[in-house]
Amino acid sequence: MIYTKENIQQLDRITRLKIINSVSGIKPANLIGTINQQGQTNLAIFSSVVHLGSDPALLGFISRPQTPEVGHTYRNIQENNYYTINHIHPEFIKNAHYTSAKFEADISEFKRCNLSEEYINNFKAPFVKESTFKIGLSFKEAIDIKYNGTILVIGEIEQLILPDIAIIEDDIDLEATNSVGISGLNSYYSLTKIDKHPYVRVNQVPEF
Repeated sequence: MIYTKENIQQLDRITRLKIINSVSGIKPANLIGTINQQGQTNLAIFSSVVHLGSDPALLGFISRPQTPEVGHTYRNIQENNYYTINHIHPEFIKNAHYTSAKFEADISEFKRCNLSEEYINNFKAPFVKESTFKIGLSFKEAIDIKYNGTILVIGEIEQLILPDIAIIEDDIDLEATNSVGISGLNSYYSLTKIDKHPYVRVNQVPEF
């Protein structure tokens, strides 16, 4: 099957969303927790979290175009400058998935979707208690992507909380964390480690 640009544009909106959200492969499934200056919390599922650098330790995610109905995550980050990224595990996939609904700003997805706020080491944003792999970040920069109105939100890691069993030979084993992946709008995958290779230097590349 071949889809041209014209074919893609002719798809109905939901089908196009599902297909184009899947073509990059399985992505990390995360919940981003925020709180505004009035103490109203927000929790939303994202599949766009990406590594941007390790020194300083930066992560980015894509925020959709801002409307009154969507964009509470980014607005809270602008107000508070802190937010959390929490891995999703099989036990609460359903709860996490339904945070994608367009709730009013005064409704906390934590409460509505039966997930627990957790505050650790006086960090100024809520973690998800049910998650065993949590990241606390401070906001550093936002880059407007003018072509489609989205925003690349960049944060620096301030806290990293994960199970001891996840660190194997000075590396993180995502299978051991029991974190899940996501493709499209609503398909979730378990992660299985299938191989490991060394950090590559030119003189170590084998003959194929």
